[in-house]
Amino acid sequence: MLATALAEARTGLAEGGVPVGAALYGPDGTLLGRGRNLRVQDGDPSLHAETAAFRAAGRQRSYRGTTMVTTLSPCWYCSGLVRQFGISRVVIGEARTFSGGHDWLARHGVEIVLLDDAECVALMRDFVRDHPALWNEDIGAG
Repeated sequence: MLATALAEARTGLAEGGVPVGAALYGPDGTLLGRGRNLRVQDGDPSLHAETAAFRAAGRQRSYRGTTMVTTLSPCWYCSGLVRQFGISRVVIGEARTFSGGHDWLARHGVEIVLLDDAECVALMRDFVRDHPALWNEDIGAG
């Protein structure tokens, strides 16, 4: 599942964007939607990776049992999306670069799986080093 999110993150980086990718999977493991942070590419500040994957999945009757996989700990905005729609599980590639709302989600019954994946860490570490202004804009610090 992480491979899909990582592929999206790499594509986003190649497009000049922030390298965060996500994918939403159904309870049976079926890929429902995938996406990447498109804030730069589309000029849309609301188009984070998780929201892009969620939108690509289309309308579901229920999100119970679904899994959101993301290369980076979800920000408060994306954490709110998970909570609002009742996504049951979030698999996170890494939370060293940025620790968003995943502890809050866990306190509210969402299963959190933190992988601490070396490739996710390296991808974000290199991006933050090479594009600090864009990173600070993306996390709301710029």
